[in-house]
Amino acid sequence: MKCAIRNQSLAPEGRLKIDWVRSHMPVLNAIRKEFERSRPLAGVKVAVSVHLEAKTAYLAEVLAAGGAAVTVTGSNPLSTQDDVAAALVETGIPVFAWHNPTPEEYRAHLVSTLENGPQIVIDDGGDLVHLLHTDLAHLAPGVLGGCEETTTGVIRLRALETEGRLAFPMFAVNDALSKFLFDNRYGTGESVWSGIMRTTNLVVAGKTVVVIGYGWCGRGIAMRARGFGAQVIICEVDPVRAIEAHMDGYRVMPSLEAARRGNIFVTATGCRDVLRAEHFQVMPDQAILANAGHFNVEISGPDLEALAVSRRTVRRNIAEYTLADGRRLYLLAEGRLVNLAAGDGHPAEIMDMSFALQALTALHVYEQAGQLEKKLYTVPPEIDRRVAELKLEALGIKLDRLTAEQEAYLAGWE
Repeated sequence: MKCAIRNQSLAPEGRLKIDWVRSHMPVLNAIRKEFERSRPLAGVKVAVSVHLEAKTAYLAEVLAAGGAAVTVTGSNPLSTQDDVAAALVETGIPVFAWHNPTPEEYRAHLVSTLENGPQIVIDDGGDLVHLLHTDLAHLAPGVLGGCEETTTGVIRLRALETEGRLAFPMFAVNDALSKFLFDNRYGTGESVWSGIMRTTNLVVAGKTVVVIGYGWCGRGIAMRARGFGAQVIICEVDPVRAIEAHMDGYRVMPSLEAARRGNIFVTATGCRDVLRAEHFQVMPDQAILANAGHFNVEISGPDLEALAVSRRTVRRNIAEYTLADGRRLYLLAEGRLVNLAAGDGHPAEIMDMSFALQALTALHVYEQAGQLEKKLYTVPPEIDRRVAELKLEALGIKLDRLTAEQEAYLAGWE
């Protein structure tokens, strides 16, 4: 079996991690039982590019249990865990990924993952889809469709669709209710602060936290920061979100004004150069800079480098930039996703829902092959609802049911 990983001897450690998350992912476990019984993806080639840690590995195993021929790579150079990659290879799933590859190695891993000629792609950020529309466009005709995990990836897909260039149908799993209401808000909110606190070993209480972007990820980050006792400032470009942040009890102001006040800055916008030279020039000494967006472009690394008179690594995943006036700014995890590059990502119970959506939507793509247009779709509501129902069942929570009279009343107009 062809693969490219760092160290196969790490497999036992990775297996322990995968087994741990499996025991906390009841929705995926239920889907796995169904997949093992019916093998609905038998022989289907699936390429997966998602942050390669234990929860992603378990998703790959669930797809394989359904009969799929799965090939896996990472979606971020710093989030791949080498022991997990080794454990997957041990189960017979090809993996092309290792922690901290060079840009050339990272691209080569993506290419190798696609060389199996996938019929379904599961993407996180759009790197596989990008290659299938550029250098590996000759493979696109064989793709039945795919799923996208993140806001950033959905933005890229919408751009392709708008230009009329989308080569195969894609589903915006990120936009499913059972995804963004929980993964983006509670998952990001918790895992970002887990990554920051693990990396810095500093207290959050009493500090001023600036959250840039008040989408669902920003909401979660701000909510958890307030829970830790921080004073929270929100920066936005969308007037509706700004009003919402104000009514949620946060201070709202332009980023340049907030830059003078913050102790910890977290970007969550999906845009580039959100924090740049003009912000760095007024930040307090020892300000901490962290990114929760998919790509490492939200905090301008080139601007930091240009302003700094020296740079050194002061702790793992912390680069200290000393400016000409002696102020020190600390960039976490090279400006990459702090919750994954400096942590384990979202909690298993949260990713249980997101990856259940991925598994069921991938099956939907296969079952609807030939009937879907080359466009960006929302996840069918019945899949969204099923994932929520399986989660409630696992939690032991029961719901009320409408009576026949109530259903008739709600369906009427008189």
